[in-house]
Amino acid sequence: MSQRIRSLSHHPPVRVIAITGCDGAGKSTLAASLVECLSAREPTKLFYLGQSSGRIGRGLRGLPIIGAPFGRYLLAKSEHVHAHPSMPPDNITTLVIFLLSYWRVYKFRRMLVKSRRGQLLVTDRYPQAEVAGFRFDGPQLAKTVGGNRWVRWLRKREKALYQWMASYPPLLLIRLAVDEQTAYSRKPDHALSALREKIAVIPYLTFNGAKILDLDGREPASKILDKSLRAIQTSLMTSET
Repeated sequence: MSQRIRSLSHHPPVRVIAITGCDGAGKSTLAASLVECLSAREPTKLFYLGQSSGRIGRGLRGLPIIGAPFGRYLLAKSEHVHAHPSMPPDNITTLVIFLLSYWRVYKFRRMLVKSRRGQLLVTDRYPQAEVAGFRFDGPQLAKTVGGNRWVRWLRKREKALYQWMASYPPLLLIRLAVDEQTAYSRKPDHALSALREKIAVIPYLTFNGAKILDLDGREPASKILDKSLRAIQTSLMTSET
């Protein structure tokens, strides 16, 4: 069972349209289409707010000699914590996971700066502080228990960082639903068990009270885009009044 944690504070919604859902639900497709359509009305940028271990790992694997082994090592450390949450992580694993979370915080801070300057942003994924685990865009160390004093301090610090990010809800969060067979047919390189776990958890996240538009990711992309644009227009008009 996923470990639930609480978010404590709340700021006014930022000028961000966030898209969330299981892998294979169509997040990237919708995000790209929204940026293309919204850019015709006002400056709009796409932001990826995932924790990025996969992208970082792929980048490291491209480095000569040490790249591939270190990339595999980094990804294996993160996955081991998810698969064995009852085992206290060692110091190196804890540090790797904390640094991945801090990289997400760095991106989130950049997003806030651009939002405060009036720019409209569309994000693929959005951090939350309700359920632990990178799979759900939550704090990974919060899945674990025990460990030495340094491990416990980093776990507490990572949890606080996610609570801080979650305290800035997006103007609108679009949540794409999809069944596990459809998700697996679109993402055959993903473990079916991981897709099933995401499908079970993501629909129940509240993202700290954000306004949420639930859509069926199995519908035609054009229909999903039209529904999203109408909801975004309403949210933008409401925020300006």
